[in-house]
Amino acid sequence: MPFNPDKLKKLVAKNNSVRTGGKGSIRRKKKTVRKNLSHDDKRLTNTLKRLNVRDIPAIEEVNLFKDDGTVIHFASPKVQASIAANTYVVSGNAENKKLQDLLPGIISQLGPDNLEHLKKIYSSYSNEAPENKKEDDDDDVPELEQNFEDATKEDGDDDDLPELV
Repeated sequence: MPFNPDKLKKLVAKNNSVRTGGKGSIRRKKKTVRKNLSHDDKRLTNTLKRLNVRDIPAIEEVNLFKDDGTVIHFASPKVQASIAANTYVVSGNAENKKLQDLLPGIISQLGPDNLEHLKKIYSSYSNEAPENKKEDDDDDVPELEQNFEDATKEDGDDDDLPELV
């Protein structure tokens, strides 16, 4: 029987990709990936019960500020807290947003740490504003070609207008 090295390489590559155990283990067609999400959730809830966390109702949003000027924004999260353990749990859908996206309503939540980011945002807006005004002046309102008040004085006819009683 002739020896074909290419065939041997293919066979070894195929066996290495699906082998789950050692040398004497059974070959499987594919690896099965098991997810233990429910197991992790149970462990998390048990740990939170041990910390004695309590739900905090009526929180509409949670914002976590990062050093680079981005914000982790939770809209309508579930918030739990344990004051004794200094532990807060925020769960829900999180979005990474830029500070200027949330700016009008978020100013009351900003502290002195975010002052530099506000200065950068302000300077970027102030630098853009004069340039945009010069370009937009032509597009706003066309200039008048004649004076309409003079045209009405020259006409002088009030006969077209209905009489008001």
